[in-house]
Parts: sequence; C-alpha cells; structure tokens
Amino acid sequence: MSKLITLLVFTAVLAPNSPSQSGRKISTPRTTPTAPIQPTLTPEPEPLPGPSGPLRFLPERILEREIKALDNKSFRLANFQGKVLVINLWASWCGPCRREIPEYEKVRQEYAGRNVEFIGLTTEDPRLSAERVHRFLRNNSFGFRLGWADHELARTLMRGTAIPQTLVIDAEGKVVSHWAGFSAGQSGNRLRQSIEGALLGR
Repeated sequence: MSKLITLLVFTAVLAPNSPSQSGRKISTPRTTPTAPIQPTLTPEPEPLPGPSGPLRFLPERILEREIKALDNKSFRLANFQGKVLVINLWASWCGPCRREIPEYEKVRQEYAGRNVEFIGLTTEDPRLSAERVHRFLRNNSFGFRLGWADHELARTLMRGTAIPQTLVIDAEGKVVSHWAGFSAGQSGNRLRQSIEGALLGR
C-alpha cells in the first residue's frame, strides 16, 4: 500500500513537466534581429554644362580672357572693342570648315581696312593637334587672326557641338548673328549681310 501511494505521488509530480503527447514537437520560433531596410537612392542627373539659350552679349570674362594665338603670341577679344567681330569656330578635321574658308576669305578681303576684325578659333587641343592644325593651314589660305579656343571659351561661345559655328558681334559687344554649319554659295552672303547689319547697328 505504501508503495502504491509513493508511485501515485511520483506520477503527480512528473505530470506537469511531461511534454505533450500530441505528436507535434513544440518549439519557440527564434527571431534574428535585422537592420531596417534602406531605400536605394538614385542620384539625380547633374545638369549639362554650359549656358542655355542664345548668347546675346560677350561676357566680360570672355572679352578679357587671354587667347593663345597659333603663332604662339596671345590676344584678347577686348583688344578689338569698338570693332565688329567675326568669330569662326573650326577644326582641321572638319570638312565643312575646309569648304567654308574660300567664301569667308573673299568676304574678309572685301572688308580689309574697315572696322571689322576676323578671328578664327580652333576647338582642338594644342597639346595633341598642333602639328595637324599647322599642316591644315599650310594647305588652306586662312587670313583670319587665328587662335586656340580653350574649354571655357568654346563652352561660352558655342551652342551645341556642331562646327563650324560663326558669330558676328557689333561694336557694343552684342551678338547680332550666330549660326552653325556651312551652305555652299550661301554662307559667304550670310556673313556679308550680318557684317553690314552690325556696322549699321541693327
């Protein structure tokens, strides 16, 4: 009898700690701490360099900028204030530039001795292209005052990357005409008409 009582007491003590007999193993889910999800940030595109819209006046910094001439001297556009300026942007590898020169040279000769300055600026890098540029000039009679357009100068004067580009600027520094490209039999006349308009102040 005492053995039976001992067995019943022992069973009662073990019963609360016995696992469930449902056939399923009880487990507590383990949680692993995770860092908060950060959204992927896409940087906004930077604005394209260079001013937008037409150039209306030559900025003072451009007038005073030293331009390296092809003869290794230098000049500034400010040296010609009070004159009508014709600025032609060209490159030795540009076929239209080559075809444009004879028409522009004819116009330049017509205005010899008048209040007009003709300037040709190549957009090439003098460190890489000096030999090619000088070879181009030996094969083409280009009587403009010639120089190198550095990045800042070209960026300010040009609209887009197409060349040749031509600007006609009156004696007050106002850009009266600006165009890109060459049209055979027409570009010379357009240059002539633009110069006349600048001389007359219109």
